[in-house]
Amino acid sequence: MDLLANLGLGFGVAFSAQNLLYAFLGVVLGTLIGVLPGLGPVATVAMLLPSVYVLDATPALILLAGIYYGAQYGGSTTAILINVPGEASSVVTAMDGYQMARKGRAGVALATAALSSFFAGCVGTIVVAAFAPVLTELAFRFGPAEYFSLMVLGLIGAVVLASGSLLKAIAMVVLGLLLGQVTTDVITGVQRYSLGIAELYDGISFVAIAMGMFGFGEIIVNLGRTVEQREVFTRNVKGLWPSRRDFKDMIPAALRGTMLGSLLGILPGGGTLLSSFTAYSLEKKARSRQDEVPFGQGNIRGVAGPEAANNAAAQTSFIPMLTLGIPPNAVMALMVGAMIIMGIQPGPQVMTANPQLFWGLIASMWVGNLMLVILNLPLIGIWIKLLTVPYRFLFPAIVVFCSVGLYTLNYNTFDIFSGGIFTIAGYVFHKLSCEPAPLLLGFILGPMMEENLRRALLLSRGDWSVFITSPMSALLLVIAMSMILFVMIPSISRKRQEAFVDD
Repeated sequence: MDLLANLGLGFGVAFSAQNLLYAFLGVVLGTLIGVLPGLGPVATVAMLLPSVYVLDATPALILLAGIYYGAQYGGSTTAILINVPGEASSVVTAMDGYQMARKGRAGVALATAALSSFFAGCVGTIVVAAFAPVLTELAFRFGPAEYFSLMVLGLIGAVVLASGSLLKAIAMVVLGLLLGQVTTDVITGVQRYSLGIAELYDGISFVAIAMGMFGFGEIIVNLGRTVEQREVFTRNVKGLWPSRRDFKDMIPAALRGTMLGSLLGILPGGGTLLSSFTAYSLEKKARSRQDEVPFGQGNIRGVAGPEAANNAAAQTSFIPMLTLGIPPNAVMALMVGAMIIMGIQPGPQVMTANPQLFWGLIASMWVGNLMLVILNLPLIGIWIKLLTVPYRFLFPAIVVFCSVGLYTLNYNTFDIFSGGIFTIAGYVFHKLSCEPAPLLLGFILGPMMEENLRRALLLSRGDWSVFITSPMSALLLVIAMSMILFVMIPSISRKRQEAFVDD
């Protein structure tokens, strides 16, 4: 009964005219960003952070959330029509979706992606509504030692599940932790690593880091890529409704993808990318009909499974962010940063101190997913036309938008210069194949870890054994250590690399 009452409160908030408008803007903008290759939800949310600070917390988070799961929908359009994933998690969708388009089944492929995403998004939202209060109650029992160990586990999980080199992921986390130390000590009032620069007394701007690495940095990377002429299958987008046989094939795949994505979305560092690749691998190993189209040649299960998985993961990734204050991926780290700047401390107190925000955001996910499935299919023609816009006309507008946003954040040109420095750093990291997302997680969690570490040691009078005498803290640290040892096993290390590469 409490759940129904809370959902009633949430839908009352979500159905207000203002929040409906921002949910609509979020999903439309997210779909647009997903359609345009090369940007993605992380860069878009980073670019929009300065503009949402003029909003109240609830509509701001509804807008950012809509962009996030809207981009998961939009990324499949370019993956299917021109074999260019608009978003990283849509890479596997292109493998079979593009081949379906080549065979004149582009409409069926797009409908499969939209319907699978809608179903998975709704199920993922139900999972959030059902399990978030349980985790919140558990989190209230956490003390400083438990919270510190939980954040250690979160960072270790982000490292283990990040794509690419394990050593590089660790280095990025450590760099993020070090950048988080540039501030004024809240206990002693001593300036740390500020180099006498007044603008650094309150720490490095989170928005400057995010926008530099994910906004400006993404533009430079895209400008360095060669432009290839690809055929857009506009004339074949017809017959959107799948046949009975198509439904028979896609429904089990969508169910498996939804269950897998709902689980992996909660894990630190898991998110949509790992979910979609794992779902595709699962479908290739699942039993199939003898006359089924081979994978890689237009198998509908190769579209339904990954699309369901990445959208379910997009929804359930809100669980650790809302209940524990631990962001499982880069987009959630940006949203945590937005909450902190708005004066809201992420964690279990959000549900009790801001129930309208908590349940309104969850209810808006249902509304947003319904908007997406209604909008996506009728507007396919518009999204296709956007693909013909040359990128050289888009990036100047994006640069201006980002620069104005950075300046208006504090009306200080120092933020623009900071963004420029992190743009160069982001481009260097890209050339070195270093994923910047762990750095952002380390920067967000670093100050929180320090605060809880110092509080735990103050309460224990400097006794470090408090982290192992507490059963929950010890369990979390053991799990973190086990993850490191497990991934160092040679066979597991090879499988970790193969998880992001189609075999």
